[in-house]
Amino acid sequence: MNLIKQTVRLYQNAYTGLSPATWWLSLVLLINRSGAMVIPFMTVYLTQHLHFSIAQAGLVMACFGTGAIVGALLGGWLSDKIGFYQVQFWSLFSNGLLFVLLGQMRTFEQICICVFVMSSVGDAFRPANSIAIAAYSAPENRTRSYALNRLAVNLGWSVGPAIGGILASFNYHLLFYVDGGTCMVAALLMRIFLPPVPAPPKAIKAAVKPEDKVWKDHIYLWFLFFATLSAICMFQFTSMVPLYYKEIIHMEEWAIGLTMSLNGIMIAVLEMVMVYRLEGTKPNLVFIARGAVMVCTAYLLLSVMPPFWALAAVFMMVITFGEMFCLPFMNSFWIARSRDHNRGQYAALYTISYSLANIVSPTTGAFVVQHLGFKPWWAITALGSLLAGGGFLWVQKKLGVEKTVPASGAAV
Repeated sequence: MNLIKQTVRLYQNAYTGLSPATWWLSLVLLINRSGAMVIPFMTVYLTQHLHFSIAQAGLVMACFGTGAIVGALLGGWLSDKIGFYQVQFWSLFSNGLLFVLLGQMRTFEQICICVFVMSSVGDAFRPANSIAIAAYSAPENRTRSYALNRLAVNLGWSVGPAIGGILASFNYHLLFYVDGGTCMVAALLMRIFLPPVPAPPKAIKAAVKPEDKVWKDHIYLWFLFFATLSAICMFQFTSMVPLYYKEIIHMEEWAIGLTMSLNGIMIAVLEMVMVYRLEGTKPNLVFIARGAVMVCTAYLLLSVMPPFWALAAVFMMVITFGEMFCLPFMNSFWIARSRDHNRGQYAALYTISYSLANIVSPTTGAFVVQHLGFKPWWAITALGSLLAGGGFLWVQKKLGVEKTVPASGAAV
């Protein structure tokens, strides 16, 4: 009974102390991501209903990825100019209208242009949202605030595609209306319940010096390099790993989906508590490096172990722990490197690094697997994760703060 009480108290402590604005922001994101159902079914819609070729569908998704990079730059720049609040609101609301418009497009050219614009507008939300979490949270619970944000994203993504699959069985066009509607509802809820935050004062923006530019922060640029490498390796579990489960382990689709769902379940149940216990005890980069080593271990298991069903579940659990060590503390690191007047620049580059990883990860993985097979690719991916982990420790050494841990847990 004591153990149960201690566990309940631990979870209560993990979720207490966060500002109401942080909770509202996470709710807005949960609603938005719960309606995310167009993109997961986009290639099926294009090939099965509009009768595009697979190559054309690939080009449309390439437009989506390119737009994401443009949107990250745009969102970061605008956040520094007009403030993150306005960027979030107009990105959500405009993206909702663009989803509805996309559902009316029929030609290849129309869809490419619309998807690029929609992605550019929609992904402007991401750097602005990262800045908002920092603004609405206290330094001592900032990592937990990001963890709560990630919890909302994961819960939303587990709901959206499932609802989308049901709607698509009736009419694919319902996806565009529901996805667009949830974007606009999320924007309106944000406007009603979240306190508006003005843009950075002109006096602060005018005082920005050349050395305040993100390109001058070499520590941060090295961090981004290793973060991108780590993400390219980690994101194999959403692209090549399901294919490995199907072709090599011979798992059925329902079993693959159930195994993949372990990721979201573990994040929902464990991440907030884990971050609560670890936040501020060591520099962020130390935890990030540990996460990269766990990702390395997960891919080594696939590389050296014979393929069987239990391996799929063990891999997913190990890599999820790696993700939980990496991503929340990465957010805290880059926030601590930035300041109020240049936070948009830092957020934009961080968002772009993950957009690049989302493009490079599946394309590189598919190319290597086609020519060398799965086992060599898992070994290469494990090595890449290990290099990223060593890189994070090298960056920590360059900071020279192994014995200095600020209250926020940031290694700066």
